[in-house]
Amino acid sequence: MTSEAKGLVLVVEDERPIADLVRLYLSRDGFGVHVEHDGLAGLAAARRMRPVACIVDIALPGLEGTEIVKRMRAEGDWTPVILLTARDDEVDRILGLELGADDYVTKPFSPRELVTRVRALLRRAAGPPDHDKVQTLGPVRLDQARREVTVDGVPVALTTTEFDLLRHLLARPGRVFTRDELLAAVWGYAPAAGTRTVDVHVAQVRAKLGAPLIRTVRGVGYTADA
Repeated sequence: MTSEAKGLVLVVEDERPIADLVRLYLSRDGFGVHVEHDGLAGLAAARRMRPVACIVDIALPGLEGTEIVKRMRAEGDWTPVILLTARDDEVDRILGLELGADDYVTKPFSPRELVTRVRALLRRAAGPPDHDKVQTLGPVRLDQARREVTVDGVPVALTTTEFDLLRHLLARPGRVFTRDELLAAVWGYAPAAGTRTVDVHVAQVRAKLGAPLIRTVRGVGYTADA
């Protein structure tokens, strides 16, 4: 397997030892890797190279990681993004998710775990085996083959994670999912304090749909109910 077999991953990290370690582990796993150490250069590389995924540190010279995500999404670029954050950067993590990041990893982190997160994110982006399935609930229509969502026929742009969260909820309308269940099914893991990630993504999906589709069941979790 060549280093490009799984596609190119863009890593934007100004701490060179961390960037080198991430490059090493991604390369070992069969990914091509391009590294930038500056936010502006990272954004330019994302535009130019169209990677399959981006790993972006939040604290970058030139342009912060959250701003990179914001500009990518504003330009219609929905490439999966994983943010690298410091342990005490909860506000930045939440902001990054609200701006359209798909996941985050807190420093210090296991490079093996990071590679696993990348693989899981790309599997979700490729869609489930029953990719021809179309799900509808109320005014919402989700086309798995096209990875498209519409509300009353109007397209709604969702990130990879937002799409998969909605798909999972629509698969069993009326079924109440706990936050831990959603983390395991959609993200593929259950990290400590990860339920905040679920809450932020649910809020984003609700806002984008503009329809009262996802209901909070207090003390339990969430359900899709028309």
